[in-house]
Amino acid sequence: MNRQAWNRIELNGEPAGLDDLRLLAVQNYGHFTSMQVRDGCAPGLDLHLQRLQQATQELFGHPLDLEATRGWMRRAVAGADELSLRVNVFSRRFDRDRPLTPAAPDVLVTTAPARASAGPPLRVASVRYQREAPHIKHVGTFGLFHQRRLAQSRGADDALFVTADGAVSEGSIWNVGFFDGARVVWPDAPMLRGVSMQLLQAGLRETGVPSLVRRVGLDEIANFRAAFFTNSGCAVQPIAAIDAVEFAAAPELAGALAAAVRTAPWQRI
Repeated sequence: MNRQAWNRIELNGEPAGLDDLRLLAVQNYGHFTSMQVRDGCAPGLDLHLQRLQQATQELFGHPLDLEATRGWMRRAVAGADELSLRVNVFSRRFDRDRPLTPAAPDVLVTTAPARASAGPPLRVASVRYQREAPHIKHVGTFGLFHQRRLAQSRGADDALFVTADGAVSEGSIWNVGFFDGARVVWPDAPMLRGVSMQLLQAGLRETGVPSLVRRVGLDEIANFRAAFFTNSGCAVQPIAAIDAVEFAAAPELAGALAAAVRTAPWQRI
């Protein structure tokens, strides 16, 4: 692929300059979504756009022009076969002293090489931690990567967040699901409802695989046969262990999840 296709940084549809990016470097307030794009299409595009609109209204008190945003996204991916696309929403008009004042948003669209396929099963370490405003995919990522770093210092690959009362919620930049031998179980806790998770849930319904959302206590994870990770960069990746709890391979789960992934339509940007 042409390197230029996955090295674009455009603000409101135009190449971004140094002054345009200065605010992003000094003011950590905004939100984003990211997706894998193939031939101008992305799975769950409608969910990504809905996420952008809702978060913009909540953070800036101002609607997002979805038609313009979609046009800027389309321009960024034109001519590319596969790539990763990220859409950041911030505002150069945001008043830190009067944050309730509605502020028209700015949209930064960036491209990068497509994500590689899933790696080996992950070993994760649990930690009592909750993201601020966990329902928003916001740009406050310090805590996420710090917790991943701490988890790796303990010999794990990544961190799994658990609420103060012991409920499993989400991973650092991913959602988690469990398999009890008959059903897929999704945690019910404060978290980001990831687009990939939503697509998997819809796909499981469509293919007739039972699943449910309920509180999952950290103290009960040993009762599950398997666990897995999902995010926009990797639809499904097995989890080998959470703390000292080891999970065996579950071929029937892998097949069910793969079939669910295939049901998600690639929507044209």
